[in-house]
Amino acid sequence: MMLALRDAACLRGDRLLFEGLSLTVAAGEALVVTGPNGVGKSSLLRIAAGLLPPSAGSVERAGRVAWLGEAAALDGDRTLGEALRFWAKLDGTRPDTATEAMGIAHLAHVPVRYLSTGQRRRAAIARTVASGAPLWLLDEPANGLDTEGIDRLGDAIRAHRKAGGSIVTATHLPLPVDDAENLVLDGILA
Repeated sequence: MMLALRDAACLRGDRLLFEGLSLTVAAGEALVVTGPNGVGKSSLLRIAAGLLPPSAGSVERAGRVAWLGEAAALDGDRTLGEALRFWAKLDGTRPDTATEAMGIAHLAHVPVRYLSTGQRRRAAIARTVASGAPLWLLDEPANGLDTEGIDRLGDAIRAHRKAGGSIVTATHLPLPVDDAENLVLDGILA
């Protein structure tokens, strides 16, 4: 078991987004979370990552987690190579193969602030890939990606799962995630 939520609830302000949510994600599995805006997809991932406490219920994680949110979390004043090496040093890993996998190795000398939206997204995905974390939590990972970027994301997800890693992703866009379980949050509480 990489991730387990038991009877989890999420209250944001005075809005109950979901309650009684239980799920498990085992090694090699993928869960794709969909639903309209504002129903709690990102909040669910934040709870799974430990960035937001559940209003009720419990969360268990086995091992390290890689979080891919809206922001790339890369220092805009550093070159892409320096920014990724900073995180790799903290993670005890190397980003080289991840930048190659995402098709951005040739941008290693470019300051992050000069990268396009899609290039920054690929860099954030490369950071996730290079993290070595067994569980990836991906919030709208395809935002800003072109077709090639989405294909590379799919390849990275497949390789991660083949190596025993797991993913949970929230998305509005179709993603190349084979044999994934699907969870639809609809905002309707029974």
